[in-house]
Amino acid sequence: MKLLIVTVVEQYEEIILQLFKKADIENFSGSEIEGYKQKASILMTSNWFPGVKGGVESTLFFSFTKDEKIDSLFSLIKEFNENLATNNPIKAIVVPIERSI
Repeated sequence: MKLLIVTVVEQYEEIILQLFKKADIENFSGSEIEGYKQKASILMTSNWFPGVKGGVESTLFFSFTKDEKIDSLFSLIKEFNENLATNNPIKAIVVPIERSI
């Protein structure tokens, strides 16, 4: 069992939920977060108040799951990201679990 962590911008939240379902990952948790990039984006430079910096509304998901389900999800995410028209790919990492109760 490993810890899967996935971050997505708000626009892709429904998509990642569909990908979790396709990968048979049924148990997971999520939390709203703000994502930041150090470079000024078009969105930030076109802000009415350019002195006010804010993050991009995003969601962080995590799940304790099996390797084969993670492999399936990574394949689905890779395929999605390859056809992406924006610069906000779905990002995922895996952390091994040494101990659990």
